[in-house]
Amino acid sequence: MELRQIIEQAWDNRELLKESNTVEAIRTVIEELDKGELRVAEPNGDEWQVNEWVKKAVLLYFPIQSMQTIEVGPFEFHDKIALKRNYEQLGVRVVPHAIARYGAFLNRGVVMMPSYVNIGAYVDSGTMVDTWATVGSCAQVGKNVHLSGGVGLGGVLEPVQAAPVIIEDGAFIGSRSILVEGCRIGREAVIGAGVTITGSSKIFDVTGSEEKIYKGYVPPRSVVIPGSYTKKFPAGEFQVPCALIIGQRKESTDLKTSLNDVLRDHAVAV
Repeated sequence: MELRQIIEQAWDNRELLKESNTVEAIRTVIEELDKGELRVAEPNGDEWQVNEWVKKAVLLYFPIQSMQTIEVGPFEFHDKIALKRNYEQLGVRVVPHAIARYGAFLNRGVVMMPSYVNIGAYVDSGTMVDTWATVGSCAQVGKNVHLSGGVGLGGVLEPVQAAPVIIEDGAFIGSRSILVEGCRIGREAVIGAGVTITGSSKIFDVTGSEEKIYKGYVPPRSVVIPGSYTKKFPAGEFQVPCALIIGQRKESTDLKTSLNDVLRDHAVAV
């Protein structure tokens, strides 16, 4: 019986978690996630395919695990999931106190400043996870992405139908940005400091003579800053946060450029 079928059956009947073949299948899925051989979501042309059954395996992993004490030098943790190991062999630079959980994939060339990567996440080669950035469960981060200090990528396990946060290749995410609820950031986009985007956030493209509105999606190479718009409520009119696309990243802009340099091109101080 293939892995997917075993996981789906155990999801519908938790009594199967008592059987050894089910436990082995769940552990195999988590191991393959850890190695990058399986992904919670994967590109399919210009779109992304979410593998819900893999998320189900992650959720089923918790009840089959026992709490254990994990000691790292003078530090002690008490949890059900082990920490990721063998960074030198993986070709990943990990600065104290960076932590990744077993079941998260970090490709060669990833740099983790003091930060956190949760189970089910996928972080591709050459990406910088800067200080106090968090990569939530099942978030998908592409190649040569820069997650600046304090960036928060939301996790998504439940409901299993929910799409994970997706950051495509070459994107630059500014300090203290919050990206959650299955939003998708297109390749080489630049997200300004303090931008919050959810799966239902309104993102206004104000570069043309008429506004264009996206929801939870930033097109490739867009330059985005925080904004607000007026919304009517029974108690009156109030300003509601949104994001503004103010321009396009230049072809000449180096992928490693600072966020401030890109924003200066559009006469924005952030």
